[in-house]
Amino acid sequence: MRLAAKIAIVTGAGSGFGEGIALRFASEEAAVAVVDLNAEAAARVAKAITDAGGKALAISADVASSTDTERMVEKTLAAFGRLDIVVNNAGISHVNGPMLSVDEATFDRIFAVNVKSIYLAAQACVPVFRRQGGGGVFLNTASTAGLRPRPGLAWYNGSKGAAITLTKSMAVELAPEKIRVNCLCPVAGETPLLPTFMGQDTPEKRAQFKASIPLGRLSTPLDIANAALYLCSDEAEFITGVAFEVDGGRCI
Repeated sequence: MRLAAKIAIVTGAGSGFGEGIALRFASEEAAVAVVDLNAEAAARVAKAITDAGGKALAISADVASSTDTERMVEKTLAAFGRLDIVVNNAGISHVNGPMLSVDEATFDRIFAVNVKSIYLAAQACVPVFRRQGGGGVFLNTASTAGLRPRPGLAWYNGSKGAAITLTKSMAVELAPEKIRVNCLCPVAGETPLLPTFMGQDTPEKRAQFKASIPLGRLSTPLDIANAALYLCSDEAEFITGVAFEVDGGRCI
């Protein structure tokens, strides 16, 4: 198994891409801390893992809170004894629309969840990796929006551009300690955020999104989970600082 004996934290794991990553990691024998703001969603995914014979812990946390982030790490260490992989997947967006229509509170929350969370995870987890003797993996969920922005999502695009730059900055600084940092850049997928990205969920809007993807479909949680599995496994031990496009050719 590709993640046997590994301990992983996955945020935003109560639905969508995060749920797919948590389930995929567990299928490869990782013990998974299933973290989500929605406690019921986290518990549901963790139960699915344990019912299938895997190891999981449900944690309700706000990734934009330093207190919650520290508690998330402490609970993971208490339950599993160490930490190997941190997937910063939790993310939010504003509704597709004119940039000036987004209020300040929404802007602040987007950058808190999509960007500040990476900072907080680094503050809480890098010392753990160091105490364990070095090594470890961070994987940040960015987006094709950070590479090839769509109109109507200006501030979300900016937050994902920041996630990509942070990934590369962290990677080069932490490389001497064998701590790898990569990010995924998914194209829009079948997740709860899809209607937000589209502005309204209609067959016409879906067709418009699909038409921008050369392989002709939206992404799925399994697409993203398979890419996450590779980047977090020892097979990718020489890969760091990459913005890995999982986009059906969208960014070509």
